[in-house]
Amino acid sequence: MNQFLLQQGTSRELERFPHLIEFALKRINTVQLDEFYQEAPDLIRVYYIIEGKFEWQVQDQNHTLYPGDVLLVLPKQKLMGQERILNVGTLCWLKIKVSNSSNQPSMSKWSGLTHPDIQQIWRTLNIKHGRSIMKLKDAGALFNAIYVELMNREIGHYTRINSMLAELFIQFTRNIINQSTSTRDFPQIFLKLDQTLRQNLGHQWTVEEMAAIADMGTTTFTEKVKNYSGFSPLNYLINIRISEAIKQLKKCDANVTEIALSTGFYSSQHFSTTFKKLTGYTPSQFRKKNLSE
Repeated sequence: MNQFLLQQGTSRELERFPHLIEFALKRINTVQLDEFYQEAPDLIRVYYIIEGKFEWQVQDQNHTLYPGDVLLVLPKQKLMGQERILNVGTLCWLKIKVSNSSNQPSMSKWSGLTHPDIQQIWRTLNIKHGRSIMKLKDAGALFNAIYVELMNREIGHYTRINSMLAELFIQFTRNIINQSTSTRDFPQIFLKLDQTLRQNLGHQWTVEEMAAIADMGTTTFTEKVKNYSGFSPLNYLINIRISEAIKQLKKCDANVTEIALSTGFYSSQHFSTTFKKLTGYTPSQFRKKNLSE
């Protein structure tokens, strides 16, 4: 799918779906100050990660999402990027309106689910809201199928789309009830890799050294990193360097040269050029913008 943004009130594709407030796919090419997320008191938000690694906070709980992960954010929950930074990557999301009167999903009007099922779904999601991330079977295919149906608007598309939206809620609830633990083995390796790299970002890491940390051959490691993050290993490392530099620019008074060298760049010029390419700002501009907000 190419990038798109469908919004209730402006996109004719959503006219028959008053409960579907927004459906979008966005490719984020540069690290950004987080102006993307906000509290949504009457919306359930579902995010599906396609590429990249996103570090977010939901109600002050830190979460790291990798490709294939789905995040559900309940009404009134606050979502924002850790360190107020929006990472590089590609994601798809849905925003679904809940009933103003009962503060529950008004799903009985469109989902085909019984009232007891809807109550159980809502009760489970609220009680177990800490388990907001999981891998759902065929989540990517579901998002793609919803998009195709909205674009083509063939006979039966209203029923099919609502059925697929209901399927997302059913899968979330079943996963929570069954306490299924999604296989996220390589993300655990990512965590170990991140920690090791961040402990010594001044070192000029090679792909072979990073693969050894993950206990993989270079070819397998390169394929895994590309599949899970959308980046080559060296670009993955550069994103870690930039994310760490952003933290230092926001939290300490060190000059740009000191930050450049501590995060593994050859010089302040190399750092500034790379930083601007990925964020759209020079380090000094970024620091000034952050302090002014």
